[in-house]
Parts: sequence; C-alpha cells; structure tokens
Amino acid sequence: MKAWELTRDLLRQTQPVVRTAEEQTWDASELMKGLDFGVALFWKSNVPGSAAPENLMAGALQSLENKGYVLEPYEDLLREGGEALARGDFERLYVIDMRLRVLMRAARPDPDHPSQRTVRYRSWEEFDATVQWPVDVAVDVDGADFADRSRAGWLGQLVGAAAGTALEGYSAENIMKVFGPIRSYVREPNTYNDDITFEIAFLEAFADKGHAVSGADICERWTSMIPMGWSAEAIALANIRRGLLPPETATTDNPFDEWIGAQMRGAICGMVAPGRAREAARLAWIDGAVSHAANGILGEVFNAVLAARAFTQHDTVSLLEETVALFSTESEYGQVLAFALDACRTEADWQSAWARCDAKYVEYNWIHAYPNAAAQVVALWFGKGDFERTLEIVCGIGHDVDCNAAQILCVVAIQRGSAAIAERWTAPLLAGDIVTYMRRPATIPFDTLVAQTVDAVRKWRKQ
Repeated sequence: MKAWELTRDLLRQTQPVVRTAEEQTWDASELMKGLDFGVALFWKSNVPGSAAPENLMAGALQSLENKGYVLEPYEDLLREGGEALARGDFERLYVIDMRLRVLMRAARPDPDHPSQRTVRYRSWEEFDATVQWPVDVAVDVDGADFADRSRAGWLGQLVGAAAGTALEGYSAENIMKVFGPIRSYVREPNTYNDDITFEIAFLEAFADKGHAVSGADICERWTSMIPMGWSAEAIALANIRRGLLPPETATTDNPFDEWIGAQMRGAICGMVAPGRAREAARLAWIDGAVSHAANGILGEVFNAVLAARAFTQHDTVSLLEETVALFSTESEYGQVLAFALDACRTEADWQSAWARCDAKYVEYNWIHAYPNAAAQVVALWFGKGDFERTLEIVCGIGHDVDCNAAQILCVVAIQRGSAAIAERWTAPLLAGDIVTYMRRPATIPFDTLVAQTVDAVRKWRKQ
C-alpha cells in the first residue's frame, strides 16, 4: 500500500464523532514538564551513580574551544542561564539555551589553534593508511581457554564499571581524601550502568551480520533497544530517530564528538576479533562513527586493539607500548597517548605520572576522551598486569572512572583469565542477572552474555 492510499482510506473510512468539552481540551502540561526536565538536565545534573555534578552546556562550549573553535563571548549567557534555572524561570532559560546553541553553530575553527594543526581522520580508510598493523595471531576460538578469556573480559568490565560508578566525576585528590586507596567496593555494587549497554547492542548486530556489520545495522539496534544516552550518545540517538545514518548521526549538532562515549565501548570490538588488531580497529571505527568523529573514534579504536591483542600478548606493558605506537602523533589522540606514556616512563609512580597528565589536560571536561585515555595509559603501565593493582590505580585517578576501569580491566582479565579476578569482586555481581536500562534485554544472565559473545566469534570466524 502506498502512503497516499493509506491516508485516503483514513479519510474516507472514518465516521465523524462528537467529542465532549473535556475530550477536546488540549493539555500541554505533561509535555512542558518533560521538556523542562530535559533542558534543566542539560544545564545541571548529577551523575546517577556518584552524584558528581555536571553541566553539559558548559561542557559543550568547553569541547568546541578544546578543538580550536572560536566562539563569540558567552560567559554572561552561561551565568544568566544558571541563574534562570536556579529561580525556575524556564521561559528565560529556553531563550538563553537557544542563543548559546546558535552561537555554537556559528563557531568556526581557528587554523592557528594547536588542535586545528593536527590531523583529524575523516574516514577509516584515511586512518588505516597511516598504520603499520601487527600481523594477526591465530586464536583457537573453539577451545576452553578462549571461552574462559571471554568470560574474564566480561567479568573485568562488570567489576570495573561497578567499582568506578561510585567514583566518576571526582578528582584523584578528593577520592584519596574521602576513600583512601580503592581496594574494595566503596558501596554495594551493581551492574546498572551504561558501560555495557552499547556493547550489548553492538554484539547483537555483530551476531546477526558478523564482520559485514554496518553503521546502519548498529543504528537499528540503538533506536530499538536503547531508550536514552548521554552527551554524544543522546545526540546520536536523536539523529538516528530523525532518519540520519553515520557519519551524520555523529557530526550533526554534536559538540561532544571527542568525548569518551565511543572509547567506553571499544572492548567488545576486540573481543569479537581476538588476535586481529586491524579488524578490531575497523569494527571499532564502524561503531564509533555512530556517535563520534575523528579523535573520539580513535578512543574506541585504542581500546578495541588492546582487547583484541590481549588474547595473544600477555605482557601488559608491552601490549600498551605496542598499541600506543600504532597511533601517529600527527593526530591529537596520538599525542595524548604519547604524552601519557612518556610520563609513565619518566616518573617514579602513578601519582606523579597522573599529576603531569592532569595538569596537561586540565582544560578538558572529565568526560572528554583525552584525560581518560591518559588515565588508562597510567593505570595499565603501573598496574603491570595485576588486576587489583590496576583497579586501585584507575579508580584512584578519578575522572570517568567506570568507563576507564571497565575497558582496561577487561584487557587485563583477558590476558590473565577469569581465575585472576578474586571472588570478592565477582560474587556480588553474579548473585543475580545483569540489570540494564535497555528496552531489551532489561536483564540478562551473565553466562548468556558470555555464550552470545563466544558463539558470535565462532559463527563468523571465517570472515
């Protein structure tokens, strides 16, 4: 049936009715409440797990300036917006919000800014041509060892996310002041976070299409399974629901395209391409381009390569050094990795190395990819493959702790196997099903998630 036929039938087949006065009333109160909640959340929010404060409007302006974009003066508007929200003046807040968004859309890059003088890869092909990929190493995906390492990878992610959720959005100094070294959960842990949500969506798409999976395939899983996101993911979801496809889902009205949202979901791309660095990177690029661009995608590529090679390279420091070396310092992301690695090589302890990185990237939001990439490098270097030591360091650093911890503890766990993770970390998380905020699966048994991963790899091994 054509569209015109459907609308014709609606017109011609529907009999008139008379509505009561109450039925005719247009009540916009609930709609306004929802809209007001959304704009207020963009201006002032607290992280659900840790209660850390965040201001996405400030973060959006900050991110554009980080990339070398020139903005008209906005300081007064930013202050006035906060004041309007505080007094509940939504009429004024909407005006200020609109003005700032117009201002951001009018921003233009400054060619003399250091960030603009670096390379931003516009496509997988452009990035791929710059990399000397390591040779693939065959992994026996039918063996029990592979299944155990896959199980370990998911355990590492769950533990890292659970440990980090209570700590994200805080500085290393304040975490140490309140909690001391992180050697146990600081509160009762749970699995309810966004760290594996988007990975599950990717896994479903991959299980269906294998290595031929496309950005459109992933978008379909996002829109059908995931009701909401944050920063770049929220914008990408809105763009998907407007009918856009990658890369436009990531590049349309998205100031957060170099934040951590892609970086936090790279491990699954490596887990489904064990021993295959280039293929893991290619899958990560496809997935990352749904919500991010350029350096934001490279964050996902970095974690994907670490996870893929963790199946065959069991020395953590060597794995880190070899992976960092793949990223040209012509890109800003490559510069971040190189700076962090140099800090590790020249400083005596993780605190000193992190202090250098923290000072270097102090102008970046705690959700931005750069300081968090540096945090991952520091934790992997000084953790030296010890699961608990790596956890203590990455949690102690602060910033976007759950995302960082989930990714690098996945890597260490794959290297060491599930026996390397003490039961005191895993038992609370395996007491029941994994709980998500997805439409489906709202819950999933842990063993089912592992089996889906292993089965997908085995199914598509010849691609």
